[in-house]
Amino acid sequence: MKKSSFDLIEQINDMYREQAINIKNRQNINKKTKIDKLLELNANQYCNMGIDSTKQEWYQADLTSRFIFRIIKEYDYELGKSLLRDSLQG
Repeated sequence: MKKSSFDLIEQINDMYREQAINIKNRQNINKKTKIDKLLELNANQYCNMGIDSTKQEWYQADLTSRFIFRIIKEYDYELGKSLLRDSLQG
């Protein structure tokens, strides 16, 4: 059975969310490094988007970014709050 493109989009975004949770749960790195890795993960997500990406793919990427920013907010409240506010202003 062939998977729909929506299922594929969800799988990719679930992968980014799992990676973010793995970074959050790592005990051997400090908060600054966790924030750096989370921001890098977010940037990589958008680097993998292209001109041929659908509106649904962009929407899912935005949702995943907000998920990542909420995790960042746990470590640096002001930075996380700022990133979330800016992501909603589009």
